[in-house]
Amino acid sequence: MTGLDSGAEPVAQEPQTGRQAHAGRRNFMRKVFFAGGATAVATMGGAGAWAALAADEPGATASADPSGTPTGTPSGAPTGGPGAGGPGNQSITEDFFGLTTDGKKIDDLFTVHSEGVATAPVIAAANAFLAGLSATQKSSTQFTVHSTEWRLWSNVDAYDRQGVSIADLSDEQQALGKALLKSALSADGLETTERIRRINQAAGEAIDNTDSFNEEAFYYTVLGTPSATEPWGFQFDGHHLVINYFVLGGQVVMSPCFWGSEPTEIDIDGTTVSVCKEEVKASLAFINSLTEAQRTVAIESTTKSNESMKAGAFADNTVQEYTGLRGNALTGAQKLKLLGIVEAFTGRAKADVAKARLAEVRAHLDDTYVTWTGGIADDSAFYVRVHSPVVWVEVDCQAPGPLAGAYGASQGSGATQMHVHSVIRTPNGNDYGKELLRQHYLTSPHHR
Repeated sequence: MTGLDSGAEPVAQEPQTGRQAHAGRRNFMRKVFFAGGATAVATMGGAGAWAALAADEPGATASADPSGTPTGTPSGAPTGGPGAGGPGNQSITEDFFGLTTDGKKIDDLFTVHSEGVATAPVIAAANAFLAGLSATQKSSTQFTVHSTEWRLWSNVDAYDRQGVSIADLSDEQQALGKALLKSALSADGLETTERIRRINQAAGEAIDNTDSFNEEAFYYTVLGTPSATEPWGFQFDGHHLVINYFVLGGQVVMSPCFWGSEPTEIDIDGTTVSVCKEEVKASLAFINSLTEAQRTVAIESTTKSNESMKAGAFADNTVQEYTGLRGNALTGAQKLKLLGIVEAFTGRAKADVAKARLAEVRAHLDDTYVTWTGGIADDSAFYVRVHSPVVWVEVDCQAPGPLAGAYGASQGSGATQMHVHSVIRTPNGNDYGKELLRQHYLTSPHHR
C-alpha cells in the first residue's frame, strides 16, 4: 500500500482522491445529530444536557430548546433482506433503541463503573491521529459523540462513507491511523483487519475491479474528543470490516463490529492468506459437541439459504425472540465451546477489554440461546446465532457475491464458507456504548 506523496508539509496538504466522501453529505449528516439529540434530551431532561450534546461538535452550536431542532432526518429503509445493509447507500430512519426480544429493553444490565481497562494508549493514539490531520481532514473526520455517524456504517463496498479513508492519507498519517487500531485491537484483531483488507485488494485485482475492491477504501471517524473521563470513540469502516469502539473512563464497548470476507482465503504472492476461520471453526466445534437430542432443538433447518443475517448494517433496532437451545441445557464442556464462539470476536480486542466482555457474557450464559441453520460437516455452509441479554453474535456463510470470480465460483450459487459475514452486538441498548452514554449524562454532576 502506497500513501499519497506528502511533500514537505504532509499534515497541511489537502488530499485529492476519487474515494473521498462527498462534502455535501458530510455537512448534512453533521446537522442530523441535532435531530437525534432532541430524543436524547427528552430522555435526559434539561437544557444543560441539550447544550452538552453539541459541546464537542467542531463548529456546532445548539439551542437549549429541543423544539428548535432542525427536521429532515435521513430516509430510506435498508433493502436486500433483514440486516443486509442494502446494495448501496442507505440511511437510518428511526431513533436508536437497540436489539430486543420484544421491543422492550431490559434495565440494569449495564452500569457506569471502572472495569480496569487501560484506555490511556488508545486516547493517546486517537489524539495523535487527529493532530496529524489537516484542518479540512479533521473537520470531515471528527463528529460529536452523539452523532448519528455511529450508526452510518455498512459492510457494502459501494456505501458512501464519512470520515477520512486510507487513500486520503499520507504515509505518515496512515501510520498514525494504524497505531490507533493497534492501540485498540489485540494482535489477532489487528491481523484480521489487515487480512480482510489484503484479500479485498487481491480479489479486486483478480476480477479487474480495484476501483470498488481494494485495501485503501476504509474510513476513520472519531466521535467526541478523546478523554480519560468524558465519553468518546472511533469507527473504522469499509467493505467487510466495521469496528465501533466506545470509551468511557475505564470501560470500553466494542460493538457493533462486522468481520467478513469474500473469499475467505486466496493466494497472494505465493502464500495462502485466510481470514474468518476462527468463528467458523468455533461454531462447528460447538454444534458437533451437542447430543442428537440437543441438536434437534438447536437446528432450525438443515437447508442454508443464501443470506440469513438479521442484525447487520441498518438493523440496530432488530426485534428477535429467543430461539434454539438454551444455555442451561448444556454441560460444562459444551458451555466452554459456546463461549468459544463469542471469544472468536471478543479476542480481537485488547486482553483487558476482552476479559471484561467475556465476564459479562459468562454471567448470562444460562440465558444464552443458540440457533443453527445448515450443515454441521467441516466444510458445510451454515448460519449460527448466539443471543443473550448482553451479547448477539451471528456467523453467516453466504452465497458467492460480486467477488465470486476471484475463486472460480458463480455469483448467487449455493452458500459457502468462502463468503462469510459475521457480526457481534450488544443488545438492550448498549451498542455504540449508548446505554453507558445515557447514564453518564444522567448521573455526572457537571452535566446536570
